[in-house]
Amino acid sequence: MNKSIDEIDFEKSGGLVPVIVQDANTKDILTLAYTNKESLELTKKTGNSWFWSRSRNKLWMKGEESGNTQKIKGILVDCDSDAIIYLVEPSGPACHTGEKVCFHHELK
Repeated sequence: MNKSIDEIDFEKSGGLVPVIVQDANTKDILTLAYTNKESLELTKKTGNSWFWSRSRNKLWMKGEESGNTQKIKGILVDCDSDAIIYLVEPSGPACHTGEKVCFHHELK
């Protein structure tokens, strides 16, 4: 079943919903970020992953500084309409540290 942006429950968690970013080919989980309605609309419009940066309090496109963009191959919405998966084709590492994925630390 298809859902529209207007069906996403942004208000449930203060205007932001979590986005799991997954490599469309390898299925690796690359990162977890957050989107608001505007950044989700930009993602749909441009075909690149856009997010809301909680630390910088602004919109940002993945790769705008590093060049490591993520081309959107699909967007999935969970059953409660309050979490999203971006299926992407990455052009480089997802993590700002240079690691391929952000989840590279194991909990002791």
